[in-house]
Amino acid sequence: MDLFAQVGPLTMRKMFGGICIYQDGTVFSLVSGEGRIYLKCKGSLAEQLANDGGKQFHNMPYWGLPEAVLDDPIQACDLARQALRDL
Repeated sequence: MDLFAQVGPLTMRKMFGGICIYQDGTVFSLVSGEGRIYLKCKGSLAEQLANDGGKQFHNMPYWGLPEAVLDDPIQACDLARQALRDL
């Protein structure tokens, strides 16, 4: 939640054995039970995350954030906003 704080008001709910993060009622991120952070995305953002080493969460449209982004809230929020725009 702290990583994405600048995206706007956030809520969370337990789901898929982890936590889903919502912005204004729209789920855009998943934190797995192992603590990995994923963005719900498709198209070019999914390709970008995959190229940067992000793994897909099972067969679902969630792609892992690259390690470097986990220490950069500005970049993480930019990616989250892009994911929200594409949903």
